[in-house]
Amino acid sequence: MTDARQIPVDPESAERLAGQNLTYRLVDTTSDADAEAFLRADARGFLDGEPEADVVAADREGIKERRNIGVFEAGAPVGTWPVATVNSWVTPLTVPGAEIDMWAISSVTVSGTHRRRGIARALLEGELRAAASAGVPIAGLTVSEATIYGRYGFAPAVPVAKITVDTRRAGWAAPAPAGRVEYVDKEALPTTVATVHDIERTQRAGQIAGWQRRWGRMTGVAAGNPSAAKVRGVRYLDDDGNVRGVMVYTLEDIPGLFRSEMRIALLSAVTPDALTALWGFALQHDLVDRVTADLRPVDDPLPWLVNDPRGVEVRVHDHGWLRILDVPAALEARAYRAPLDLVVRVDDALGFAGGTWRLAIADGRASVTTAETDQVDVVLDVASLSALYLGGVSAAQLRAAGRLDAAAQVAASVDDAFRDAQAPVLGIWY
Repeated sequence: MTDARQIPVDPESAERLAGQNLTYRLVDTTSDADAEAFLRADARGFLDGEPEADVVAADREGIKERRNIGVFEAGAPVGTWPVATVNSWVTPLTVPGAEIDMWAISSVTVSGTHRRRGIARALLEGELRAAASAGVPIAGLTVSEATIYGRYGFAPAVPVAKITVDTRRAGWAAPAPAGRVEYVDKEALPTTVATVHDIERTQRAGQIAGWQRRWGRMTGVAAGNPSAAKVRGVRYLDDDGNVRGVMVYTLEDIPGLFRSEMRIALLSAVTPDALTALWGFALQHDLVDRVTADLRPVDDPLPWLVNDPRGVEVRVHDHGWLRILDVPAALEARAYRAPLDLVVRVDDALGFAGGTWRLAIADGRASVTTAETDQVDVVLDVASLSALYLGGVSAAQLRAAGRLDAAAQVAASVDDAFRDAQAPVLGIWY
């Protein structure tokens, strides 16, 4: 797998920013001062509180595994806070039937003092050029502002659901699985989460590999979780004593009721029994009137596990955004559910993925070749193709929105081919 840290800064973005007396460079993570300045600027950019020293120290270790870039006023000494930040790394992305290398982008911030100067454009386009130069066929990110990234060819490809349950109304209807649920010692919880997630992420498209700092902070073992003292975890063991699921949660008082809300930070299960058992634990917990869980798959079976599905509110929202950089490599990497033979024209204002392509799918695999013809079956931009990529967005829906030009039956055939057996999901932020 490509090591993003070995990829130099993009010369085009460096030149563009130099014209504004700004320096675009890699952050030296071996320098405590440079790394700390990056982290504090990142926290400021996301409107977080000033991080404590122990959080900075822990995060400093974490970013050593990433390619960290800062934008600085020209001539600023080492240790000066950057006016903009971004970091990236290459991670496996699960696609239907396989995995593909993805250029993961995070920590995109621009200081409020330097807005409207094209810095974000330089950061994002620089990341895409770096990824393409490294031969990585797709880029991805999760976003705090959904209106920014479409202009760079990204699209929300992995919708997820936020689930809110009124436990008294919903009740519980599912039979108890044969295994058992038990509490997990807090110090062991990160390892349990990592082990289960590493299996689960290969079972459903959209997931990426986790990392130690993510699990440590989520479980309250590592510095930086303001609710660390409240974090609890349970796991599900099957009949043979194998761990098949894990749940991380906190309990919060509901004012004036002497009852609680369970906030699920992570529910990871590799079998239907594990998922049912962990949901059952949550919804039948003593003194809990409300359960909330975000980043759930849109086809989560919970509404069918309760007595009254009207007690389960499911709100779908965008989460995982993707951007295809290499059309043949991306489309040939995944498996498909139905045959297809189309000529597709992809428009890409940034020039990475544009072209006319013959997409031929047989026996679940695709062949993508350059097509020398003006007779095309589908016309769409790269963002729309990226949205379709994992089967989580409908071609028929994009056609209705004017984002895909094709006959209705052609769009339906694309859906038949691209849709996977399960909806994609991304269970973490990055």
